Amino acid sequence: MCGIAGTYRWPDGKAVTDRLTEVIAHRGPDGTGRYSHPVGDGEVHLGHRRLAVVDLSETGAQPMVSGGLALTYNGELYNAPDLRAELTACGVRFRGSSDTEVLLEAWRRWGTDCLPRLRGMFAFAVFDERTGELVLARDQLGVKPLFLLRRGAGLVFASELKALAAVGGGSLQVDHAALVASLLYYWVPDTRCAFREAEKLPPGSWLRCRPDGRVERGQYWSLREVAAEGRELARSGRQPDLAAVIEESNRRHLISDVPVATFLSGGLDSSYLTALAARERPGIAAYTIGFRAEDARFEAMPDDLRYARRVAEQFGVDLREIEIAPDVLDLLPRMTYHLDEPIGDPAAINTYLICSAAREAGVKVMLSGMGADELFAGYRKHLANVLALRYQRVPRPVRRGLFRAVDRLPVASARRGYRSVRFAKRFLSFAELPEETAFRRSYTMYDRDELLGLVDPEVAGTVDEVLGEHAEVYRDNDLDDFVNRMCLGDARLFLPGLNLAYTDRSSMAASTEVRVPYVDVEVVKAAFAVPGSRKIVGRQGKAVLKEAATSILPKEIVYRPKGLFSAPLRAWMSRDLAPLVREVVHDGVLVRSGFLRREALARMVAADAAGQRDYSKHLWHVLTLEYWYRGATSGSGQSRAA
Repeated sequence: MCGIAGTYRWPDGKAVTDRLTEVIAHRGPDGTGRYSHPVGDGEVHLGHRRLAVVDLSETGAQPMVSGGLALTYNGELYNAPDLRAELTACGVRFRGSSDTEVLLEAWRRWGTDCLPRLRGMFAFAVFDERTGELVLARDQLGVKPLFLLRRGAGLVFASELKALAAVGGGSLQVDHAALVASLLYYWVPDTRCAFREAEKLPPGSWLRCRPDGRVERGQYWSLREVAAEGRELARSGRQPDLAAVIEESNRRHLISDVPVATFLSGGLDSSYLTALAARERPGIAAYTIGFRAEDARFEAMPDDLRYARRVAEQFGVDLREIEIAPDVLDLLPRMTYHLDEPIGDPAAINTYLICSAAREAGVKVMLSGMGADELFAGYRKHLANVLALRYQRVPRPVRRGLFRAVDRLPVASARRGYRSVRFAKRFLSFAELPEETAFRRSYTMYDRDELLGLVDPEVAGTVDEVLGEHAEVYRDNDLDDFVNRMCLGDARLFLPGLNLAYTDRSSMAASTEVRVPYVDVEVVKAAFAVPGSRKIVGRQGKAVLKEAATSILPKEIVYRPKGLFSAPLRAWMSRDLAPLVREVVHDGVLVRSGFLRREALARMVAADAAGQRDYSKHLWHVLTLEYWYRGATSGSGQSRAA
């Protein structure tokens, strides 16, 4: 796991590449390297920051140059042993044991045709000295990021957007449509970028730059097609052995020459992976978190620690507990810097603090249960949308009366929050809407009218554009299965745009690699071969995954209430962050610039303080957006974290 950067026919490319590589130094504190070569009337420069995980010797150093090819690569190939054996049988002789060398030789033999063969998480750039061509590629599911900027025949790329902003010298302009999308989702979707000129290389795709200025793009893997193939398997009754697929993926994700640990919340997903990992590596360490007692009580948060301790005890896991009582006023600007774009999920803080603790203990690699909820319908929104179909059959007068009654209930008192009321209000806000609109509304921050009332009228036109993008992605499928349509929408929007994005940025800020065994091409294929009727059974989400997990986990863990990998936002807003919220709402840069309307924000603060509505997540995101915008408009790109 590393950080990559480079330039192709870019003015002052050497200095720019050095600066790019410097900005992403936290991604790879174990080594640095650069490669240069003339191309056409310019040069190519590749930079690399190394986090040594597999083959710690110099034979794994990058950029790796061999036989006219130069490679800078970020990621892990979990089928590298298989590819190595195949290439060796073809006569290839390897100098070391790194997966980087396997990738380089696979590219030499198969070119872009090697990409569908790769099983892992990766983003890389490979330059061919003979043709003068540079190719960028990104993994199938978007686990690893790759940002790029094109001007004329030139290109600059990096693992993080802040690097492009730093070399842009303040010339990159904020894309206000992306900020509107961020307000809607509380993250910037993978199809957009927070700066106008910059872009994200899409998952499962490649881009080739030629010396004559031509640029070619290609897609080598399609989640939509995988879901369609899964539908046919489900129809034929050929169900995958899900437990075997997950066990095999987890085993491959343990390949490492350095210590590996796991996230362990005590929930199903992380407990399953931790139990499997403990069978392969007895005594493996696991990290779990708890919050200040007063915050947890106020938020009525479930006691996840006792479940994590139960798993650790049964499987001989070295459990390390971290109490999160963060100085959020200090962490907020730091996390905003590292997240690259305005992301309003406080789980990023949890990830950063866990990875920081693991790194201090000498751990470089962590396994995470990320992705299981998206692929197997484990979020409350999935069950809620299925229940909404039944709710729509309730007589309309009864529904109207229920809505009025719930709307009058408070979501909190001065001493505690009422989670059940919050969930009820959330459910009733979308339960009568059409499918795509209801699904979007079940996990986004605002409805159309609320969003129009919050932003500058001059950018209000982008609201319908952003909403239309969601509808286009959600409806782009051939599935006749409602639950799998939601899972596909999540795997294309929610997973790469939010969860994988914050996981990458937060973990790499702590110089730690996080691997995600559920977000694996073989697991994904198996997931979409399972009909939705086996994912949500009655009021039970992730039913098929729970069946698989019972082969190793006790039912107490498998069927426990769903936990939350989040933070006590309402407690923070009413205590630690209350003065900052007032400042940002009344005199923040976004308000003074006119992008956000002061009156709309003030109404949200008042309703939240009165306990009538829960706007804690909305206001947290406004704070993250404010800090990001301050850095982005300061004249020098993203300001450096303290």
